[in-house]
Amino acid sequence: MVTYVFDGSMEGLLTAVFEYYEYKPGKVQLVWNKHYQPTMLGETHTIINNKVKAERVWNGLKKKMSADWLMKFYRAYLSEVPQTFQDLFDFACYIFDNPQGAEKNFGNPHVMAISKMNRMVGRERHRFTAFIRFQETADGIFYAPAEPDFNVLPLIANFYKNRFADQKWIIYDIKRKYGLYYDLNTVQTISFEFIQNIDTSKKRLSNNLVSNSEELTSLLWKDYFNSTNIPARKNMKLHIQYLPKRYWKYLNEKDDKN
Repeated sequence: MVTYVFDGSMEGLLTAVFEYYEYKPGKVQLVWNKHYQPTMLGETHTIINNKVKAERVWNGLKKKMSADWLMKFYRAYLSEVPQTFQDLFDFACYIFDNPQGAEKNFGNPHVMAISKMNRMVGRERHRFTAFIRFQETADGIFYAPAEPDFNVLPLIANFYKNRFADQKWIIYDIKRKYGLYYDLNTVQTISFEFIQNIDTSKKRLSNNLVSNSEELTSLLWKDYFNSTNIPARKNMKLHIQYLPKRYWKYLNEKDDKN
């Protein structure tokens, strides 16, 4: 078995598929370099990202699969799960080695794995269209920290651009140390340096960074949340099922309830 080591990018993944067919090494284990541990035995091949090779593989997948399945492939990639990277590699090879329509064969383990991960990432994307709480900064930008299980920021960018088209906002992924910034025209990807004055380890901005109205807005939201609750109908088990506790620390209505 040959170990293909890549950088975790989509371009790297697609380049690995191209080089599999280019070199025909036999069975391949695809490993993200951040998880790779060298061994004394076994052959290793480091994938050098190649845009031309990656585009040829992507265009080949476009010809073999529907747009819906291309999106499933992309969503599964955003999971960043090591086993899923292997599943994506094996799935792409399966698609190329079989007639058109092979992705509909749910008896194939790679098809099932990608389909399952697509649903998991889709659920996480849905949650982060609801479980984001913005805080208004002193300079009029709305800031929201987030810590999704999967890398779903690319999937929620258009949702928030359309929903909050008239205000500047930042959604920052604390785990992956990058975020989205909307400047009233376009959504840009930003790094930690862009918001280095913000302590991302804290769920709430410090008083000197928020606007004068932020505290009142937060209080009004908490009052609204509490007033709409019906204690007699409280079902904590169902509540946690739909709103897992791992999200509570970023919801101001859950302050002191974590």
